Amino acid sequence: MKRPHLLDDPYLAPYAEAVRGRAAHAVARAAELVADGGKSLSDWASAHEYFGLHRTARGWTFREWAPNATEMWLVGDFSDWKLQPRFKLRRSRGGVWMGTFPARAIRHGQFYRLETRWEGGGGERIPAYARRVVQDSSSGLFSAQVWAPPNAYKWRNPAPAPSRTPPVIYEAHVGMASEEGRVATYAEFRDNVLPRIKAAGYNTVQLMAVMEHPYYGSFGYHVSSFFAASSRFGTPEDLKSLVDEAHGMGLRVIMDIVHSHAVKNERDGLSLFDGTPYQYFHDGSKGWHSAWDSRCFDYGKTEVLHFLLSNCRYWLDEFRFDGYRFDGVTSMLYWDHGLGRAFTCYADYFDGSMDDDAWCYLALANRVIHEVNPSAITIAEDVSGIPGCAAPLSDCGLGFDYRMAMGVPDYWFRIAEKVRDEDWSMGGIYWELTNKRAEEKVVSYVESHDQALVGGKTFFFQLVDAAVYDGMGVHQQSLVIARGMALHKMARLATRGLARDAYLNFMGNEFGHPEWIDFPRAENGWSYHHARRQWSLRDDPSLRFKALGDFDAAMLKTVRGALGEPEQVCAHEGDKVLAFRRGKLLFVFNFNPSQSFTGYGIRVPEGGRWRLALDTDETRFGGEGRIAPGQTFTPEVIKEDGARVAYVRLYLPARTALVLRRQG
Repeated sequence: MKRPHLLDDPYLAPYAEAVRGRAAHAVARAAELVADGGKSLSDWASAHEYFGLHRTARGWTFREWAPNATEMWLVGDFSDWKLQPRFKLRRSRGGVWMGTFPARAIRHGQFYRLETRWEGGGGERIPAYARRVVQDSSSGLFSAQVWAPPNAYKWRNPAPAPSRTPPVIYEAHVGMASEEGRVATYAEFRDNVLPRIKAAGYNTVQLMAVMEHPYYGSFGYHVSSFFAASSRFGTPEDLKSLVDEAHGMGLRVIMDIVHSHAVKNERDGLSLFDGTPYQYFHDGSKGWHSAWDSRCFDYGKTEVLHFLLSNCRYWLDEFRFDGYRFDGVTSMLYWDHGLGRAFTCYADYFDGSMDDDAWCYLALANRVIHEVNPSAITIAEDVSGIPGCAAPLSDCGLGFDYRMAMGVPDYWFRIAEKVRDEDWSMGGIYWELTNKRAEEKVVSYVESHDQALVGGKTFFFQLVDAAVYDGMGVHQQSLVIARGMALHKMARLATRGLARDAYLNFMGNEFGHPEWIDFPRAENGWSYHHARRQWSLRDDPSLRFKALGDFDAAMLKTVRGALGEPEQVCAHEGDKVLAFRRGKLLFVFNFNPSQSFTGYGIRVPEGGRWRLALDTDETRFGGEGRIAPGQTFTPEVIKEDGARVAYVRLYLPARTALVLRRQG
């Protein structure tokens, strides 16, 4: 194996053998998995076409893997919910249970489950590969539903062609996308929210909570049925229509995929599926995630790899998703799930705390995904910053296209809450927004859904707090609101301006959605008040939320495409002025809370003129309108230390940022 570029990092030199060893393990495991059939790994990852209930030319076939089971039946509408001999499954090799049934025995739309027996016990189970699972409104119990409509969904729009433009991601939750206090639907999201996303200038939609989860308040992260799109939002055809419509708008659609853990439910999930705790998960304490109260997969088991890798393929094939954000990658990679660890040195990645089978699984998952769809996007939610996370498989990496830059929102919220405005560090902001490994691409963002979950706040609410309730009218004057709006815009512009790769925003935060996110649960009286999006705030011209939303759209229109590497021009800690260039764009920020500057010199290349392209202080963006729009600036050339140096002289109002575009 040739020397991987990853090892050009001198700090990895002592661990070169371990880096190569992990990569070699993934290569060897892939070869082992396909050894019998001679197929590609992506062809092997098709367990969903073998297991579960399928309509065939001769009728129906059902298969389930449950090696510890001693008896198993399909039970449903078609059997009057009784154990009938004709629906009893027979055991075959490898602990696989199967049955074949005539076409007239089972109908589309009927409900069913498994009745399973094992030594010393038994119980009801939802098939592991069920493609639709529905909750009964009266009993609260889940049942699988036969889903084989006579007319297959007819796709109308191809996925957008691969683009050199980095993803600008709108993270969204279908259920909370309505202003009403209820669960919204796929169809409503398609009709009401997709047009907003498109108009706002985003090119990628990231959907949360797609995989079926029994508890709505888990935000979709306690998955029970990995092959079923959540029925609380509508039918599989509704989800396909959502993706199809997005593609027609030129939007790519990715989804959160949760392979880091599984809900602990036994009847509705995979826990104790065949009576053993170790069928899909580790036995003993390794099989439990104490912080999340959930089950942890055994990534070393072939059947588990078959299940999870097939799940990666399934959503690409069946629903034409364009990729995934992998949740909880840090939790997967380390036996201690990374809890309470700072990861301050390279030794933390090679101290024996790594689950090498989890590393191998993630590498294989990226291989499968990109074999199925070479232009698919994969994003790792990893807080540990492990080297190689977003490096190619050929370079001994995990193969993710992007890593979430999770330190960026942490930084913004920390300084907003704990650092006086006059003490904000210009060099610190620039460093934090550009700090990444040379081999990786990252997703930069001020806030995702994480920051506003119960116990947290949206960034705007962090800045203005209770003033949001009575100070957002366009004719109201509030120093707190003025400060909050200015910093909300500047933080986003700095983050977007320095995002060399991808950028993300959570639904509604672009217009300063107030408060926090809290799903209905016993502790809040099952209220939907904080599990919705108040779009009327964005649309009301009498409220300043509209100005924030308008700024976000103007920002994305101004700062788009591949801009090239950033170049810091100025980071003056005394003045609180930060400036940098990206290609033909010049970004200038005056974070000073009280002092404006006249004729402030910002160094630029000689030649050409610079035109004002964006001003956070425009009145249409809720600012004071202190700068005339559309100005052009001709650089002033002077001698400095014997050399010719060009400057543009700018008026920089306090708490204002400008973007200038070079002409010619």
